[in-house]
Amino acid sequence: MRAGALVIEADGFGEKVLRLADGTMLKLFRRKRWLSSAAWYPYAQRFADNAVALRKRDVPVPEIIDVLRIPSIARDAVHYHPLPGKTLREMRYEGLDPDTEQELKSAFTRFVIRLHESGVYFRSLHLGNVVCLPDRRLGLIDIADARIGGSRLGRHKRARNLRCLQRIPGESEWVDFYRVLNAR
Repeated sequence: MRAGALVIEADGFGEKVLRLADGTMLKLFRRKRWLSSAAWYPYAQRFADNAVALRKRDVPVPEIIDVLRIPSIARDAVHYHPLPGKTLREMRYEGLDPDTEQELKSAFTRFVIRLHESGVYFRSLHLGNVVCLPDRRLGLIDIADARIGGSRLGRHKRARNLRCLQRIPGESEWVDFYRVLNAR
């Protein structure tokens, strides 16, 4: 499976995300602690389960092919088709004309509000995890740590959900915090 793969992301513990020769993706998860909920509910399975739940809420997410356990490297993995398009972070770094940038900022604010109204608490909400699809809809990637409930998020959870975004220079201005916190 790994033959001819391109390493997209790695850290001091090894490879994390691979683009396989056929264009599909393989995301590897390691258990950080011996005693962890990941022992009985692996992050790869959470990723796959969250993909199903988010699709039901009409949120574009990667299409899952399989969830794997790889004992030889002590990893769990999810194999999936990536979303087409670019992340908002990639688009921002490549440069945008002012009108397109404003259009994307407005779309991102509406997207965040829709997530919160749908009960989606996504702790890793930042421009690197939001993909702009060719049809200009926005979708999510790296969804293993999303929490999806049955009711809309309250104001406190909405504020907490935006903290990750607030810590990244230049990205906090991509969302209208007032609109997100006060959406009804």
